[in-house]
Amino acid sequence: MTSSDRSQAVDVQEPKSYEIRTYGCQMNVHDSERLSGLLEEAGYVPAPKGGEGADVVVFNTCAVRENADNRLYGNLGQLAPKKAARPGMQIAVGGCLAQKDRDTIVKKAPWVDVVFGTHNIGKLPVLLERARVQEEAQVEIAESLEAFPSTLPTRRESAYAAWVSISVGCNNTCTFCIVPALRGKEKDRRPGDILAEVEALVAEGVSEITLLGQNVNAYGSDIGDREAFSKLLRACGSIEGLERVRFTSPHPRDFTDDVIAAMAETPNVMHQLHMPLQSGSDRVLKAMRRSYRQERFLGIIDKVRAAMPDAAISTDIIVGFPGETEEDFEQTLHTVRESRFAQAFTFQYSKRPGTPAADMEGQIPKAVVQERYERLVALQEEISWEENKKQVGRTLEVLVAEGEGRKDDATRRLSGRAPDNRLVHFTRPEEPVRPGDVVTVEVTYAAPHHLLAEGPAKAVRRTRAGDAWEKRHVGTTKGAPAEKPKGVLLGLPTIGAPAPGPAPAAGCGCD
Repeated sequence: MTSSDRSQAVDVQEPKSYEIRTYGCQMNVHDSERLSGLLEEAGYVPAPKGGEGADVVVFNTCAVRENADNRLYGNLGQLAPKKAARPGMQIAVGGCLAQKDRDTIVKKAPWVDVVFGTHNIGKLPVLLERARVQEEAQVEIAESLEAFPSTLPTRRESAYAAWVSISVGCNNTCTFCIVPALRGKEKDRRPGDILAEVEALVAEGVSEITLLGQNVNAYGSDIGDREAFSKLLRACGSIEGLERVRFTSPHPRDFTDDVIAAMAETPNVMHQLHMPLQSGSDRVLKAMRRSYRQERFLGIIDKVRAAMPDAAISTDIIVGFPGETEEDFEQTLHTVRESRFAQAFTFQYSKRPGTPAADMEGQIPKAVVQERYERLVALQEEISWEENKKQVGRTLEVLVAEGEGRKDDATRRLSGRAPDNRLVHFTRPEEPVRPGDVVTVEVTYAAPHHLLAEGPAKAVRRTRAGDAWEKRHVGTTKGAPAEKPKGVLLGLPTIGAPAPGPAPAAGCGCD
């Protein structure tokens, strides 16, 4: 046989495909981008949408919700027959629930090949290969961070907006939250490393970044600089081409005047703030081990509005925490009325094994929690609508988004985010517009959770971010994606929808 014959006889294998299913907070979403980057660096390719399935399915899990376990095992059960019919298919489970349950996952679902934790996501390709060679499940849970996630390769979901992790872990001990036990103590990145990543992203075309941390404004405690976070915000202001800077989630305890000043004085830091309240009752806040009280919280809101009258403020609230009385709940309603939140992510408390609150006396009956929850949602809906109505007649610069408007095709509209992060649906301009471009519109109508601009666009600004999106989507219809992305499964309810547990909308549960 000649060398030519031998080369023709070689079985050229197709690269293995992967799919990542993400549940939880923004930190999990960002971790999934790292997992995608790791797998693609190892030779895997994304599984095609609508195909027969992936060779490797990775679950990046959340442990904050009460039903997180049932949801995971239900999905694993659905995959069992598919794996049995597909030789070589692998299943991996990572994230907070994997860190918590460890060997339990393989016992309940023995068809799982790899279990890895929050501290060693960089090991996923090695563990998959080891499981394949040894033909047995690999469970590897690190007790401390092995490598800061941002040092790992990344496949980002968006060409124009990016997460940048500035810290991992949390030093708080909130009684309803299990995440600090799973993510560990706070560990900060060096400011130079963060800014270098931001500059690299901007060079690639990114125009909006969101600084991430379990307790983002505590940044600096690990490196001994109490004003490190405000300095970081100001430093982002000097990066040419970076148009929008956001951050999530802060903690009222660490929200200092220098941060408010940095937000107000740095042009590209958006006047948008997610400030978790959790409860308006001082007694409940103490039981939650939240290190602030109602007066302190409302004082922060007042200072923010004095420095930035146009600031849009959102929050997280837990209803029915153990021992919450009607008087306590009325204090929450009072705080909501005083704060005038643009939106609130509201959650019904439910027990989470492993948290101090799960064993507290005074667990509130479900019917009482539901009734209070409905009253809170009704109040916040009213406030959200009133606050949005104030936007009618305003001219806004909207950063065109991808996949934000579910009815855009039917209505011939596009969708995007205003500087304060409000969702805006607007009439599609005559000229081509790409995600990442900026369209100037006038608001004509307000609903509780979105704004509408029905008139013609006042201006369209094509951007480097739009160029980056177009480069990534070569072969799609010019000016619009050929197929709307499914988006990331955040595991979050729509605003005001019932939720079974206390997970906040931003951060990993400790906010």
